[in-house]
Amino acid sequence: MRLELLNTGTELLLGSVINTHVKFLAEALFPIGLRISRQVTVPDGDAIRDAVIETFGRTDVLLITGGLGPTTDDVTREIVSDLLGLELIEDAEVWRQIEERFARRQLCMSPRNRRQAMRPEPATVLWNPHGTAPGLYVPPLPGKSSPHIFVLPGPPRELRPMVEDYVVPMLRKLVGQSAISEMRVFRTAGLGESFVEEKVGEQLLGLGVELGYCARPGEVDIRVIGTAEQLGLASEIIRNVLSTSIVSDDQRSLEAVIVEALASRGESLSTAESCTGGAIAHRITNVPGASAVFLEGFVTYANNAKRRVLGVPKEDLEKYGAVSESVAAAMAEGGRKAAASDYALATTGIAGPTGGSEGKPVGTVFIALASKDHPTRVEKPFFPTDRERFKELVSQTALDLLRRNLC
Repeated sequence: MRLELLNTGTELLLGSVINTHVKFLAEALFPIGLRISRQVTVPDGDAIRDAVIETFGRTDVLLITGGLGPTTDDVTREIVSDLLGLELIEDAEVWRQIEERFARRQLCMSPRNRRQAMRPEPATVLWNPHGTAPGLYVPPLPGKSSPHIFVLPGPPRELRPMVEDYVVPMLRKLVGQSAISEMRVFRTAGLGESFVEEKVGEQLLGLGVELGYCARPGEVDIRVIGTAEQLGLASEIIRNVLSTSIVSDDQRSLEAVIVEALASRGESLSTAESCTGGAIAHRITNVPGASAVFLEGFVTYANNAKRRVLGVPKEDLEKYGAVSESVAAAMAEGGRKAAASDYALATTGIAGPTGGSEGKPVGTVFIALASKDHPTRVEKPFFPTDRERFKELVSQTALDLLRRNLC
């Protein structure tokens, strides 16, 4: 079945409100065998009419969000009714629940709220315990070429429970089981998108799966959609070829994998950051349960702080400079000692756009990993990019260095 999504609301196109509906609905629909084939966002008013008409005869299911409120710009139910030639009638039960909601909250009700009790005569009401605007389902009408139409409230706190409680179960009955497929996402680190495709793309496509890639700084996701048997074969190919570059196969982040690995081993981590300014600690502490493994983070930007907090030798700073292998190693070892942790990551580099030299151009960075049982490791990647991307790439590379060590 082809499904399209129509998001309405001038605020979405002005940038006043971020449209989170696409992500939520796509994730809710995939397990029942449906995907959004087209998504359109239009302002309030007559643009809704044109967008709805375009879907007739082209799609099987249309989800419309927004425009069910009591104000003059909320016209979705009226437009849908008019296009289908349906009469709007007042639903007594909907009106009773609206009245009760206002009474419970001890709020004064505007006469315009009565509009929210109106529905096209053949429509099914989708109840909304989180607001005054019920959703509506209008089945395809003979001679209209109209799809299954679901009209849903705009606020996420109202839309999401309605989708879970009503829309998904109704669509599951329409779809049946034959169209349902599975998806697996392999997250890799330290590889480029074109390299990943070159290594596994042809083999995976040969299985007849649907294949896609998503690249972010320092990592690439491989998205595989197909039957359970196809995914089993695809997993074997990806694991054999990409091996330790695979971070997860369930969309867990790199930092989540690290926190889980450290927790399972009963080990701990600290950070000593210069050029990343706390980005590594930030990513780790975004993971629930990080407090069990993350002890302390040091942001030692100035040379004096590196000496005072981490014990970096003055001689190393003067002889080799702050951006050097010896200073990175000393930072990691000093951070591990100060926090009494099992592991410590350290970063020192030149983010730019100034500060570089012929010997150490902008983008130069040293990443060190100190651990209790092994000699300190130092790597020297090179990321000549803007400051924000530089910090993302350095933090990603540092975390992956730790992950590979744990593996």
